[in-house]
Amino acid sequence: QVQLVESGGGLVQAGDSLRLSCAASERTFSFYGMGWFRQAPGKEREIVGVVISGGSTYYADSVKGRFTISRDNAKNTVYLQMNSLKPEDTAVYYCAVRTAVYTDLYSNMRQYDYWGQGTQVTISS
Repeated sequence: QVQLVESGGGLVQAGDSLRLSCAASERTFSFYGMGWFRQAPGKEREIVGVVISGGSTYYADSVKGRFTISRDNAKNTVYLQMNSLKPEDTAVYYCAVRTAVYTDLYSNMRQYDYWGQGTQVTISS
């Protein structure tokens, strides 16, 4: 059972930056994909982005150019650098792991085998 622990959330103002971390209990190099999702109040959970084995990344259009995902296999950690934050980025952010090759879209939550507990990010205007 893989444990994922997110950290780094908080309350910041619009335009600020935050970096979220997701620490895994197992070696991240064994994971094919590591993704970040978010869920705002009253909305469905949506993908933010994913980093694939080998380093390729995918981002939702809403965050492209502002957010960056990276993985540090030496530290068993994946990061989400969030810049130019907007109030609409307010959500609970979740880390998720895909252990094998994807068989469907990166955005399909059912593709992910393990999830973290989430960290709250609140952006004030």
